[in-house]
Amino acid sequence: MAIAVPNLPCSDLSVSKRFYVELLGFSAIFEATEDGKTGLIGLERDGMRINLDAPMDGHGRKACVSLEVENLDELFEEWSARMAELKPIQDQAWGARTFGFQDPDDNTVFVIGPQAS
Repeated sequence: MAIAVPNLPCSDLSVSKRFYVELLGFSAIFEATEDGKTGLIGLERDGMRINLDAPMDGHGRKACVSLEVENLDELFEEWSARMAELKPIQDQAWGARTFGFQDPDDNTVFVIGPQAS
């Protein structure tokens, strides 16, 4: 099995880790840091994986990641109770429902789920 895991740049690993773990319910699957602020951390939730990289020198900033999920409405309800900055759910012309938000480093997280029946 092969998967692609996006690396999101961040300024302070501890701030980004707190956002993704405490607010969004991801779990750390590995962490490589000496000071808690710089390094690399791998996160997972329900089969979704992302890596956070601080300071991610040599790469672009303001990345965008899409998370494909089966339970879009459940995640929207859970996450909207924890943060006000979620963009509302939209039905897309290309046959999906989506919502999104910006993380603490202004990376875009775009959540995609199946269209409602």
